[in-house]
Amino acid sequence: MAEFLLDEVEWPAMPDRHRAFLRVAVSVVRTTPAVCGLAAGGSFLSRLDSYADLDLIVVVDPRATPLGRLDREHIAAGLGPLLAAFSGEHVNEPRLLICLYGPPVLHVDLKFLPATQLNPRVEDPVVLWDRDGDVRSALAAGSAAYPAPDLQWIEDRFWVWVHYAAAKIGRGELLEAVDFLGALRRLALGPLALERGGVRPDGVRRAENLPPGAMSMLAATVAPYDRAACYRALLAAIALYREQRAALRSPTLVQRSHAEAESVSYLETIGRALGLDQ
Repeated sequence: MAEFLLDEVEWPAMPDRHRAFLRVAVSVVRTTPAVCGLAAGGSFLSRLDSYADLDLIVVVDPRATPLGRLDREHIAAGLGPLLAAFSGEHVNEPRLLICLYGPPVLHVDLKFLPATQLNPRVEDPVVLWDRDGDVRSALAAGSAAYPAPDLQWIEDRFWVWVHYAAAKIGRGELLEAVDFLGALRRLALGPLALERGGVRPDGVRRAENLPPGAMSMLAATVAPYDRAACYRALLAAIALYREQRAALRSPTLVQRSHAEAESVSYLETIGRALGLDQ
């Protein structure tokens, strides 16, 4: 298959600094022997505004010497004025190099992988350059599927989480309580709300695109550093989860009813003892 290069006129609208970076990136990888393709995902597929980062897949030639960390950083440094870079083990993605370029400052995620690892995938990236067709062939052999939230997985954990958060509120460990409410939104409430709203269920990303009512219920679970506010936010999280669980109406869901009753009772007891239920 012949070399493919996406004409710049087919790129989406984007700020000048994003466009300038992409021009350089395409030019550099085309002359890098260890690389056989470049594709763009993330905001490139939806909305490339001045706040967006660039998510690029650097497709490594399987016939080349495997790229180590220093090799990946060397390629990244050749794309522009690299201010900082680190690998993505904290998100279970060691193939990812998270980069900050500038000036002008620009966040760019570079994922290094061979074409054989393009599947399974959560989105269909746009191929910017493909040396010999390997990238296009690999993408054509699979399809994108973003995992839906697993309601049973959430139900099995949610009431344990409620008890934990209630204990932190009771003890006065409010920073932990505030942080844990954020985890509830990211792991459970946000994905369920986004799934129902027809938005990709990625934590709470783009939750502001939800209908006002759904967004209002989610926002009610946000608490400042205040014991009463944390208590009310946790009650709001429980109410929202129950509403979501009922709306999804999963016939196979095993509800942890005893854990639910005991955890909610524990929270209410703390509320009464501290005068938070006024």
